[in-house]
Amino acid sequence: MNLKTKEIAILIFSSFLLFACKNNGKKDKKNTVSTNRMQRALPVEGYIVNPEVLTANLQIAGTLIPMEETEIHPEVSGRIVELSIHEGTFVRKGTVLARLFDGDLKAQLRKLQVQLQVAEKTLERQNDLLKIGGISQQDFDLTVLNVNSLKADIAVMQTEIDKTVVKAPFDGRLGFKNVSPGAYVTPQNILTTIRKTDELKLEFSVPEKYVTNVKLGNKIGFTTAGQQGKFFAVIMSTESGIDVSTRTLAVHAVVKNPAEALKSGGFANVDFDLGNDSKAIMIPNEAVIPEARDKKVIVYKSGKAVFNVVETGLRTADKVEITKGLNMGDTIITTGLLAIKPGGNITVSSFQKKED
Repeated sequence: MNLKTKEIAILIFSSFLLFACKNNGKKDKKNTVSTNRMQRALPVEGYIVNPEVLTANLQIAGTLIPMEETEIHPEVSGRIVELSIHEGTFVRKGTVLARLFDGDLKAQLRKLQVQLQVAEKTLERQNDLLKIGGISQQDFDLTVLNVNSLKADIAVMQTEIDKTVVKAPFDGRLGFKNVSPGAYVTPQNILTTIRKTDELKLEFSVPEKYVTNVKLGNKIGFTTAGQQGKFFAVIMSTESGIDVSTRTLAVHAVVKNPAEALKSGGFANVDFDLGNDSKAIMIPNEAVIPEARDKKVIVYKSGKAVFNVVETGLRTADKVEITKGLNMGDTIITTGLLAIKPGGNITVSSFQKKED
């Protein structure tokens, strides 16, 4: 190898060493920067969990229904000879609403009454004969049986006549008239409807988790779309069990409606009071991280981010109740949630103030 060739080889080897040292320096510098970034704590804003007073109100959709409601049907078939159904009017219990033709029944009743008169006179004569032995006891007993049988037939016929008179079953307001005088009706025909409107029932359903707050006699408030102001009802009864399909308990409350300002069938927005909790855990809404199966919050512990699974309860305009997963005094993170990883370094630069 000549001198010139050796010089070229040495020059190439020196350049290679210089390039390798330069690249190693860059890698070391890059690794150092990455390590510094991992170790650097992310500044965030925190919120200290303290007990708060929670006045809980549950907004529930309800329906106003009549205290009593029924369809008016005739008990027997016949032709209407009198109709006293005035649509929308208030009637008292026992008011005659319709009469069916009963001429044939009354004729049969008069026939039975005449037969009874004859039988009773015969019984009087036989009673005198029995005292002097002019008639046997058996003949006398047969006459007594005939008299009693005629009285029973008269009672049955009177009942049939009474069935031709249709009366109001309770105090209430009549609905639309569905028949006209002279029409032939059967027990399947609906003459009209009647509703008790001076008292209504408020029907609504309470979620299973709040069933213990339902107590008979408690007063609840509600509003309607068609009326101004707030109305009140008193809980009168509940269903015997929880509906397995909706996991709710059906509730009925009594609404006094003497002026009939409220109409049955109307929508009601029920303001169900759940009472006050003086030690509720309330945190800002933005601190909760919703996930597919659960909800989490980030808790600050010794400079590290700890992800806690929580269960939520009632919500207000800016806060949510935590029923499980947090303790009083915990510091939770409210900012930079997407940039924080489990176990990551964080530092609380400021604290969110509790709003009264």
